[in-house]
Amino acid sequence: MIFKKADWINNTDLYEVNVRQYTNEGTFNAFVKELPRLKEMGVSTLWFMPITPIAQKNKKGSLGSPYACSDYTAINPEFGTLADFKALVKLAHSMDFKVIIDWVANHTGWDHIWTITYPAYFKKDNNTNDFKIASGMDDIIELDYSNPALRKAMIGAMNYWVKECDIDGFRCDLAFWVALDFWLEARTELEKTKTLFWLAESDPLEHPDYYQAFDACYTWRWMHKTEEFYKQHPDKKMLDMIILQYDQTGGPDAIPLWFTSNHDENTWNGTEYEKYGDAAKAFAVFSFTRNGMPLIYSGQELPNLKRLQFFDKDPIEWNGKYELHDFYKTLLNLHKNNPALSAADVAVTTYNLATNTPDNVMAYLRKNAAQEVLVILNFSQQIVHCSIIDEHLTGKFTEVFDKTTHDFTTLKDIDLQPWEYLVYEK
Repeated sequence: MIFKKADWINNTDLYEVNVRQYTNEGTFNAFVKELPRLKEMGVSTLWFMPITPIAQKNKKGSLGSPYACSDYTAINPEFGTLADFKALVKLAHSMDFKVIIDWVANHTGWDHIWTITYPAYFKKDNNTNDFKIASGMDDIIELDYSNPALRKAMIGAMNYWVKECDIDGFRCDLAFWVALDFWLEARTELEKTKTLFWLAESDPLEHPDYYQAFDACYTWRWMHKTEEFYKQHPDKKMLDMIILQYDQTGGPDAIPLWFTSNHDENTWNGTEYEKYGDAAKAFAVFSFTRNGMPLIYSGQELPNLKRLQFFDKDPIEWNGKYELHDFYKTLLNLHKNNPALSAADVAVTTYNLATNTPDNVMAYLRKNAAQEVLVILNFSQQIVHCSIIDEHLTGKFTEVFDKTTHDFTTLKDIDLQPWEYLVYEK
């Protein structure tokens, strides 16, 4: 089954919005004030973590998990009202943002309205004769996708947000926990209303078939292996092999989602600086320049150096400085505006460039007709004298951060500081 693709996804980026922790108020209306700043930084697509109300029975912490829904077609009153969200989406659209929402299809909280009105929508635990706990997380219970009525109701709930609020797509939580045939059914039905963007929290190296229903998929293995690489210093060939696997998985339309942080990583495993230390920015540059889609999590532009609580109020500690605003602005605008960085585009060729330092340096050239972007990353703690010995690289380039020029026709040598990144446009 081949679906029509939204015409804006190939050069877009994602900015994940944690409404609860974004401002002291933790509301849609408070977040609206941030839109001009994010627009100026170059953000294209806003992904809102779940906006639905949170179940109170067996909830965790003082506020509960946004991923334990109590009603699929209502707004979490913690954030405001439906009118507030509709106004936010309308304003965002007027500023040329796209808006997607988090969708948690596999499970709900214990007191979801369906537990009363349609208990047959849920799986049962034969030992307790109660609803089945989802994968050991005791604040959520599993839905039963063998029930055609549940499937119809879930698709109807998703369509509610498309029709009522004109959202542009879904980030589907733990998508691989839900049968692929449901997602195919859902996308077929929902796209009668609007061509949407579909993002799966599912790694294609584990579940490649989910690209049948989704435009983009998470690169969890890359994220874990890059952390391992930074902390344990294994052979860089490990990273080269993983990239090759992503390049070869899913076909020409596949879009990997690259990231150094997100809500799960920040809370449970640490900030990007806990994981990557002084390599964090180099891995961010990779995320924005390799074939795929880059993600920024709330506060990375600060940068945010703390783990945000998941079940309690714990606002990002904004100080008005936004030290990485220009860093991300440069990358966002490059990714958005240079056709050589277009994702899943048959007109783009990516050349992995040969160097004299393959154990330390990752260099690649992305090319779309006359447009070229060259990326050189020192993935090591050493100062490296790198010579690029590859016929694909020639001509004058300008480095996007410091605006210096380099003629790679005559001079293919370059000195790199530990974890240094260089990004050139032709």
